[in-house]
Amino acid sequence: MLNESTFYIVLGALLFMGSLGFVLAATLTVANKKLHVAEDPRIDEVEEMLPKTNCGACGSPGCRAFAESCVAGDANPAKCTVSPPEMTAFIADYLGVELGEQEKIVARLACAGGNHVARMRSRYSGLKSCRAALAAGGGGKACSWGCLGLADCEVSCDFDAIHMDEHGLPVVDEDKCVACNDCVEACPLDLFSLQPVSHRLWVACKSLAEGDEALADCEVACTGCARCAADAPGGLIKIENNLAVVDYTKNALATPLPIQRCPTGAIVWLEDQKTTKGAAAKRIIRKTPLPIQSDRL
Repeated sequence: MLNESTFYIVLGALLFMGSLGFVLAATLTVANKKLHVAEDPRIDEVEEMLPKTNCGACGSPGCRAFAESCVAGDANPAKCTVSPPEMTAFIADYLGVELGEQEKIVARLACAGGNHVARMRSRYSGLKSCRAALAAGGGGKACSWGCLGLADCEVSCDFDAIHMDEHGLPVVDEDKCVACNDCVEACPLDLFSLQPVSHRLWVACKSLAEGDEALADCEVACTGCARCAADAPGGLIKIENNLAVVDYTKNALATPLPIQRCPTGAIVWLEDQKTTKGAAAKRIIRKTPLPIQSDRL
């Protein structure tokens, strides 16, 4: 039982807290009314027109954020690479803005070392995941820079734009690719990157091994021979750490000429989803996987 003085103390405290809560609630209500900024109703309309994949290909964290940017004039509807062209044109017309030209961006793989040309030093057995295989001793591939072929990229793609070919290499369907970046993040070896389709001159290798060492691991590796660099106009290609590197700031100079003398076909010309190798590239006839070379352990 509370004595009388304690009762009044508790009652006073309750009344004080109740009054304080009432005052704070009233203050917040008034502030909300005074400071409230009406949201543009077009944001909801544009969001409804977007595909709601929240893939981030547009550079925004989600479709709602992208709708806000479009309405504010900070983004062009054409940056949504998932929506059909007719829909992006409709959104632009709805907002009264010019759609403009947006070059298609696609995912590209810097490796051509399928199991018929790239050697294995061991057989990996475990969770079917490139990341898991890499953690478990490197995945077994002789080339430590090469694609492990366990399809993390294919699994990550929500747009059915990546499929593994008969040699265990991912193939990107550029018509379906929306440049969402998921495959880039999924690949533990950083073999994928997002590239404008106008970047047709492409080095399909990331090996930093030198010359014969690179060839001992993969028949289509870049050996750093520098023939492409010598044939490329205006310093378009240079050799860095035994690997050919294309300077895409000079992409206007790009022609198929630098691929012609590449002995392994590591540097290619990409156009209309076709990969073209140079005349000097060794022809690969083998279709079956190479045997495991355990002696290279």
